[in-house]
Amino acid sequence: MRVLLVSTYELGHQPLHVASPAAALRDAGHDVRTLDVSVEPWNPGLVDWADAAAFSVPMHTATRLATKGAEAVKRRRPGLPVCFYGLYAGAGRDAADYVIAGEYESALTGWVDSVAAKTPPPPGGTTLERQRFRTPVRAGLPELDRYAHLALGDEQRTAGYTEASHGCAHRCRHCPVPVVYDGRTRKVPIDIVLDDVAQQVAAGARHITFGDPDFLNRWSHSMQLVDEFHRRFPDVTYDVTTKVSHVIRHADLVPTLAATGCMFVVSAFECVNDDVLRLLDKGHTAAEAVEAIHLLRRQGIEVRPSWLPFMPWTTVDDVLDILDFVIAHDLVGNVDPVQYTIKLLIPEGSLLLALPELAPYLGAYDADNLTYTWRPADGRTVRLQAELTRLVAADQSPAVFQCIYQTVLDAVGDRRVASAFRCEPKPRLTEPWFCCA
Repeated sequence: MRVLLVSTYELGHQPLHVASPAAALRDAGHDVRTLDVSVEPWNPGLVDWADAAAFSVPMHTATRLATKGAEAVKRRRPGLPVCFYGLYAGAGRDAADYVIAGEYESALTGWVDSVAAKTPPPPGGTTLERQRFRTPVRAGLPELDRYAHLALGDEQRTAGYTEASHGCAHRCRHCPVPVVYDGRTRKVPIDIVLDDVAQQVAAGARHITFGDPDFLNRWSHSMQLVDEFHRRFPDVTYDVTTKVSHVIRHADLVPTLAATGCMFVVSAFECVNDDVLRLLDKGHTAAEAVEAIHLLRRQGIEVRPSWLPFMPWTTVDDVLDILDFVIAHDLVGNVDPVQYTIKLLIPEGSLLLALPELAPYLGAYDADNLTYTWRPADGRTVRLQAELTRLVAADQSPAVFQCIYQTVLDAVGDRRVASAFRCEPKPRLTEPWFCCA
């Protein structure tokens, strides 16, 4: 069976969520070709070659792009079976013949087997059954140099990407992960993770992103992994994503992260309004975010906060509070400017939909954009978000922070004049990180 696996976007990383199912399908005897349209042109010849096509949809942006890709497939080959698999598969069900959310490798192989045998497929939808993990097959994907790099001042290093676990133990209301995993996690065996790292290091990677939804969900597993990672690849650095509450709860692990090559930690701060943080069920306060910054910096690890400035309950004053927090804690160089423009997504199934405090602001579902519409309590935020988006579209360097700050001061009615701010470059990836946006 000839299977085309398509990635539309994985935050600037070489697509793990194509490489991993490619291994499972090839083990099952299928002929697999891959296409990453984030860096490669659309190839109608591959559509002509395939007996089935499957689109990876690990995030919202990828799903919207995959919907367009599926339409192109159906125009060219109306009868070609199309599958969406990944975290957002359910949102793309109208564009695909079959969808698999959650742990998808076994179910995807079962679907392809059924297409080959012309028999009814196994049940689709969400599956969390434990998988037999295999080393991802990255042969045939574009070279790592075509993806995001680690930026250290003027230096750029080739970066790779892998995951040590799937799912999340937490149920933050705005996050898409608990909609599928409902507080559950799945470990990827350490030998599989390290074999994947090894092939990326052999391909030139000098830095690895561990892209788990939260690297410290399975903290014992993760610490065993980074110890062995550093032993095998002592000159390779890495970054992880974890919650503020995990940094604090596992403060004793931070020295090990630093000693094994962790350059920075991505953490979803979201906002500094404690009432809104409670609505999101984030599990931390603004004061605890400060504590996490200090815990990490004492060990030489920078934090890269992600922000969610525009939500139904937030005001222009809340946006200013975020910027003042960034200034007070020397984070101007740590934050990608796009973070100041992020607007909340509310996809189907979102845990926010059960929140009574959302009801006064909630609108209809927008099928084209795969999100519920909502209106803000503070109407001034609509114009502010549009203006900040315009600024960031024109300039994505940290230097734009001065213009952003002045724009927010003006929106609030604060008469201060923004001066130039210290924006010393901090370790980062060259593709901005964002989610729930």
